[in-house]
Amino acid sequence: MADLSVNFAGRIRCPNPFWLASGPPANCGDQVMRAFDAGWGGAVWKTIGEPIVNVSSRYSSVDWNGNRMMGFNNIELISDRPIDVNLREIAEVKKRYPRNAVIASLMVESKREAWHEMVRMAEDAGSDGLELNFGCPHGMSERGMGSAVGQVPEYARMITEWVKEVARTPVIVKLTPNISDIRTVARAAKRGGADALSAINTINSITGIDLDTFVPRPNVDGASSHGGYCGPAIKPIALHMAQQIASDPDSALPLSGIGGVATWRDAAEFILLGSGTVQVCTAAMHYGFRIVEDLIDGLSNWMDEKGFRGIDDFIGLSCGRVREWKDLNLNYKIVAAIDPAKCIGCELCYVACWDGAHQCIHLDGNGLRPHATPPEVEAASSARIVVSPVSKSEQAQVPYGRIPLARIPRVDESECVGCNLCALVCPVDECITMKRVDAGIPSETWAQRTSAGVDA
Repeated sequence: MADLSVNFAGRIRCPNPFWLASGPPANCGDQVMRAFDAGWGGAVWKTIGEPIVNVSSRYSSVDWNGNRMMGFNNIELISDRPIDVNLREIAEVKKRYPRNAVIASLMVESKREAWHEMVRMAEDAGSDGLELNFGCPHGMSERGMGSAVGQVPEYARMITEWVKEVARTPVIVKLTPNISDIRTVARAAKRGGADALSAINTINSITGIDLDTFVPRPNVDGASSHGGYCGPAIKPIALHMAQQIASDPDSALPLSGIGGVATWRDAAEFILLGSGTVQVCTAAMHYGFRIVEDLIDGLSNWMDEKGFRGIDDFIGLSCGRVREWKDLNLNYKIVAAIDPAKCIGCELCYVACWDGAHQCIHLDGNGLRPHATPPEVEAASSARIVVSPVSKSEQAQVPYGRIPLARIPRVDESECVGCNLCALVCPVDECITMKRVDAGIPSETWAQRTSAGVDA
């Protein structure tokens, strides 16, 4: 059975790589202890600093295709509870749960003495590590903290150096994605002595407008503000930035991956791209702490299936497979293949190919007659009335079990460029697959081609 235990940054030990991210689920000791009872390996405390006053309301979301909170936005600030209360609860949590990781997320004004004092208090309370919040994109940045620090490499390095002057535990710098190249600040943090990095924080956003009141969401007395966007919608951006950091020798440090993690598959992807732990916030807010049971079981079973004995066995395993476009093989060719036994005749692939791709899918009875264009098909369909993709009269003529031959799209492989749009829009799993075509020519990249003086 796979061992999910983690030793992050050399000194932070926990039973599994799943941490609550700094945010509402880790706001107080009661929540963190209930999370540990549910099975979470660690928690990053909601950012501690001078208490603030929050607004109401604070959240908004983007729903998609019937799924709630596909993207989640917040304009909530750091902890509004007194510093001493947070630190007292951290001490109690560590006393009761010594095997779990408790990380203190910190944010104070940009003064050496203020950082020194906060670091000493957090470590005296028993924190296993410190996360420096250089990423918050709203409210705190307007006060010269959060992303106002994380967007300026010199500031990030300076404050990291201040913290390292007194820190006894590992220092994790949390990075903002609201920057042209996240590696610049990652490199600065590393030069400042950071022991690890966490990425990404939330993305600047406005999730929508109420079309009756004209007020952006969330509505605060007839006005709103840009907020931090998170949830499943940001996972592709977070994965990209995690890989950028992990693959850069000048910024590579132990990495805690954040951004849209909701399933064990998400976690496995972050680990494959260089993360040693993964942090979860939105999914815990949406579904509760017990989602960690599925995260643990799913990742453990997958690791057993792949033969990985521990997390270290596959950290960063996919980083080397992400290359610059110029280094991809121009002679690699795939084409779409439609399984007639699985096709339901919805014609989504046909429409997508003609209207959005390369016009290589045809409705011509698998080549038995000249292929029709979408306007011709539309004109013909207007002459008949159907209540389902396949009429009852057609079902009597089905040669492949479900769909008449005339309703099964055909791929012209000589025209297919292998974009795989058809496979992405198809509602039936494995109905459309992409198969490799051996062109009989060696691999050649754009870089190789141009270096040889060939126009490309």
